Amino acid sequence: MKPKIDGFVLAIITVVFLAYFFPYLGSKNSPVPLNLIGSMGVSLIFFFYGLKLSPAKLKTGLKNWQLHLLVQASSFVLFPIILLAVYPFIKTESNQTIWLGFMFLAALPSTVSSSVVMVAMAKGNIPAAIFNASISGLIGIVVTPLWMGLFLQKTATDFNLGTIYIKLITEILLPVIIGMALQRYLGDFVRKYSLQLTLFDKSVILLIIYKSFAQSFDEKVFSAVNLVDLALILLAVLGLFTVVFFAIKQSAVFLNFTIEDRITAQFCGTKKSLVHGTVFSKILFHNTASVGVILLPLMLFHFVQIFIISILASKLAKQH
Repeated sequence: MKPKIDGFVLAIITVVFLAYFFPYLGSKNSPVPLNLIGSMGVSLIFFFYGLKLSPAKLKTGLKNWQLHLLVQASSFVLFPIILLAVYPFIKTESNQTIWLGFMFLAALPSTVSSSVVMVAMAKGNIPAAIFNASISGLIGIVVTPLWMGLFLQKTATDFNLGTIYIKLITEILLPVIIGMALQRYLGDFVRKYSLQLTLFDKSVILLIIYKSFAQSFDEKVFSAVNLVDLALILLAVLGLFTVVFFAIKQSAVFLNFTIEDRITAQFCGTKKSLVHGTVFSKILFHNTASVGVILLPLMLFHFVQIFIISILASKLAKQH
């Protein structure tokens, strides 16, 4: 089975081109209130996310604690440590912005839908994948701002961790809690219209990506990033993915994981959520013009992880 080109990846590329040719609607002077629309869309995304989370299943999923610990440690500790190791070598201001984008990528939680789909395709531990992908998003609400706060406080005078958490609680955590509370009443609705809700999620993410890149293009932020820089960023993304992927593999072998658990650990532990990334960037970086550059490593990582993991999932599916 040949891996298919992800339609969402093509949509992201299209949106970036639209932002380049038509940046005005996403600029600070835009007559369209994209920030307000995006905020409302984000809250709805996480409300529906809460409707999908089953407290009973999350409680049951706690049993395989070694697997969960490896996945979450990879997502929130291993990734950032790798980025911290190269921080002393970052000298120029433009490189610091790109590094900040990588650090933002490293601090993000795992993605939910694609992790579960790929684990299922590769015949890994699906319940563990669902648990880890779900719990990772909740952990990220707390941990991601903490990691970024170490560096944003040095570069942004208006960065306030308390304000950030208030926004995260009101726009993300509260909708999730409300969704979980209403799950018994609206759970069937979510399952019935899951495809339509997925389309809604992706539409909101595309809107935020357009806004971020349009503002960056409008203020000529990308003038500091040439084709050589772009190629180097892509190589760095590939290197980061490869190091984490094989580090998780060796850890899983050391812990005597079954093949199903190893697949889940590698597939979930190496993933980073574009949904959380675009949403968090809107809150963490406000309307800074460089947000498009900061999102660039995440978007390239998203392409890389889908491409590589889909190929590996197809091969593993044929083996057993």
